[in-house]
Amino acid sequence: MTRAVLSIGSNMGDRLAHLRSVVDGFGDRVVAVSPVYSTPPWGGVEQDDYLNAVVVVDDPEFDCIDWLRTGQRLEQAADRVREVRWGARTLDVDVVWCAQPENGELVAVTSADPELTLPHPQAHRRAFVLIPWLDVAPDATLEVDGRAQAITDLLDELPAAERIGVQRTELSLSPAAEGSASCS
Repeated sequence: MTRAVLSIGSNMGDRLAHLRSVVDGFGDRVVAVSPVYSTPPWGGVEQDDYLNAVVVVDDPEFDCIDWLRTGQRLEQAADRVREVRWGARTLDVDVVWCAQPENGELVAVTSADPELTLPHPQAHRRAFVLIPWLDVAPDATLEVDGRAQAITDLLDELPAAERIGVQRTELSLSPAAEGSASCS
């Protein structure tokens, strides 16, 4: 089994529908979905706030690059345009962490491949990734500078302003839980 942690976000159009499209797109591969958070944009580009969540997926037939390619297809289906780094987007699907079986257990993959660097090189600096991740995997660790560190410790190292900006919403990525509500 290959397992991955995906950070998903949207700040254009029907943000909630875009996030739900990821859960729907991965279907039976989804094993956990965090609550939805409202977060300020990251990276200094003027834009609307994001809705963010974390989705944990696994599939014995997938490898790490399959998670990336499937996420990119979902971004394309949401008309994602890549014009400005850290700019506004209909949908962003990042592979934050991936593990593959090794000697009977899942082992985190590290990769310096420019197409898919693992773990995600900025995940440990982003509260909008760490906070939702903790909701679905409170004991999770992330390799930073060659050593595994608890997500809780990484979050504690972030500036308070970074953590405070990540606000849990009442929104859900389960269509049944929200009815037909949208959050544009």
